[in-house]
Amino acid sequence: MKRGKFRGSDNQKSTPPNNPRVRPPAVAGMFYPREKGELQRQVQQFLAEVSVKAPQPKAMIQPHAGYIYSGPVAATAYSQLQQHAETITRVILLGPDHRVGFRGIAAPSADYFETPLGIIPLDQKTIRSLAGVDLFDAAHQQEHSLEVQLPFLQQVLGDFSLVPLVIGSVEPGEVAAVLRQLWGGDETLI
Repeated sequence: MKRGKFRGSDNQKSTPPNNPRVRPPAVAGMFYPREKGELQRQVQQFLAEVSVKAPQPKAMIQPHAGYIYSGPVAATAYSQLQQHAETITRVILLGPDHRVGFRGIAAPSADYFETPLGIIPLDQKTIRSLAGVDLFDAAHQQEHSLEVQLPFLQQVLGDFSLVPLVIGSVEPGEVAAVLRQLWGGDETLI
């Protein structure tokens, strides 16, 4: 694996094997650049403008607006992960529902999420084992809150598996119960 200051898309697969289900990017070209090279340059520029050395975070709260609004803030948080990239192999993303309106916590049935930087494997074994989470693809099809995190994660972490969850109308205790199931060790970032 090539290593540099930024890991990025040199490590990302461009096509999934054996025709699995892939959730294509829904907001590329709107919330962040659609073209791979432009997206790489933009994320690298955001990251290059900050350097935060910190202990490995277990959980982070990130903005989910378009990069022209949230990119520099997101980069400040994501830059903390660069020194811990070898340790983090699984990312749990939780984001609010903006489009569908549903009750509960929704996971996708896809095997991969795709961005212009490549594909990211979903940890379907874990997803299917979660109590209190339902498969509901409609919640993920156009949702941007999770998707905008992916290029930063791809650039900083390189290879990792993903558990993406969209949060609908739900009691805080239900989310806490799912987080307890996913907490893991240092390999897991929430």
